[in-house]
Amino acid sequence: MANILYLVHRLPYPPNKGDKVRSYHLLKYLAARHRVFLGTFVDDPDDEEHVPAVRALCADLFVARLRPGLAKLRSLMGFASGVALGLGYYRDAGLKAWVAATQANQKIDTTLVFSSTMAQYAMDADADSGSVVPVVVDFVDLDSAKWTEYAARRPWPMSWVYAREGRCLLAYERFVAAHAARSFFVTQKETDLFCAAAPECRDRVQAVGNGVDADYFSPQSDRPAPFAADELPIVFTGAMDYWPNVDAVCWFAANVLKSLEQLSPKLRFYVVGRSPTPAVLALASRTVTVTGTVPDVRPYLQHATVVVAPMRVARGVQNKILEAMAMARPVVAARECVTALDAVPGEELLAADSADAYRVAIQSLLGDPARATAIGAAGRQKVVRQYSWDAHLTAIDQYLPGPVADARSPRADRLAV
Repeated sequence: MANILYLVHRLPYPPNKGDKVRSYHLLKYLAARHRVFLGTFVDDPDDEEHVPAVRALCADLFVARLRPGLAKLRSLMGFASGVALGLGYYRDAGLKAWVAATQANQKIDTTLVFSSTMAQYAMDADADSGSVVPVVVDFVDLDSAKWTEYAARRPWPMSWVYAREGRCLLAYERFVAAHAARSFFVTQKETDLFCAAAPECRDRVQAVGNGVDADYFSPQSDRPAPFAADELPIVFTGAMDYWPNVDAVCWFAANVLKSLEQLSPKLRFYVVGRSPTPAVLALASRTVTVTGTVPDVRPYLQHATVVVAPMRVARGVQNKILEAMAMARPVVAARECVTALDAVPGEELLAADSADAYRVAIQSLLGDPARATAIGAAGRQKVVRQYSWDAHLTAIDQYLPGPVADARSPRADRLAV
């Protein structure tokens, strides 16, 4: 059982958005096998209540409170220093001191970094102490490519800011990967994209896919529907202050929903997720419901007629798609998202790459409920067979010191998804 320093940019609980789903399951996996020293941020006041539960999983926990206004001011220093703005945003003196003290006072065997912006703490600690602790990095997605995509979709001056962030962050990602013992991305496509940009790191990176808790995300006969009995709900789930999600639902409402409304007056689009922006709230109408935060997303998925993921800017595996498939619902998703999964389009979910393609796919499911049910069932079988978290995360074991504990640590069962 090793001592693992785990650095995460956002408190990895509750698992209510994509990155937190992955970071939470990674924490749970580590806590079952090692002693975990977790350094992280709280960027949402609602997450404060979950700090004690996360602490129960850890040998030690340090939580830095992220104040967005101050963090943005810190990030602006990157313009003068030539570094990625995200590094300044997540720079905290208290967390840096805690990392240094933890490495000095504990025998840390490996540092596991979640997201590129947290690698600065591992690199600084090694430089300051003169010692070298092996570092393993879970980049998850190639974030530099995400900022570059944003640049192509935003007007000046933000297009310039995002393009600069893409360039600077890629330089930092290359530096981190070159110094890490191993780095991971969520899909082989993301891995290949990084290797094309950083060929010197080709032998130092690999893909470790996302999973889903198919027991938690499973349909139950006694779970009541949140919809009116006569509705045909089309459902999207996700954090609604995340720009790719905002872009997806706004585009879908403007370009797809209107053409579907003529099919049936019972159709209604449900946008389910926390912190909807003004643009999302403005969608609310006779045919669109914006729920905001809900206590449990599963009823919305289980009783959806169709679940959609019309992402136009998407990196890696979308957890929202795996969760909907686990709930045995038919999913229509962006082709880019579908190709990131090892799933069969047309049998386990449907792919679309234009407004007309979404309309045709959704119309086909509405017109053939038996096919919709069969696709949902096949999607769940795919998730159960191939997308358990443990099956994916065992790939990191060879880069962590052993021996692995023979039995699961009881701490790892103290949090439930």
